[in-house]
Amino acid sequence: MCFTEWANKKAKKMDVWDIGFTKLAVFFFTLLLVKFWPAIASLDWYWYLGLAVIAAIRPMSRFLCK
Repeated sequence: MCFTEWANKKAKKMDVWDIGFTKLAVFFFTLLLVKFWPAIASLDWYWYLGLAVIAAIRPMSRFLCK
């Protein structure tokens, strides 16, 4: 069993609360990175928007097309 199969098997057991707390942990980890490396926060707003759109393309296409 490869790592992705193992991770998918474990992810199927997660409920809404687990997914919400995972998102919250990622949010706080991101805040920690910005605190340690403030140059990340000095980018213009359109860089963040562009990266968010690029990161959302695959999940949204899989969500809308299947």
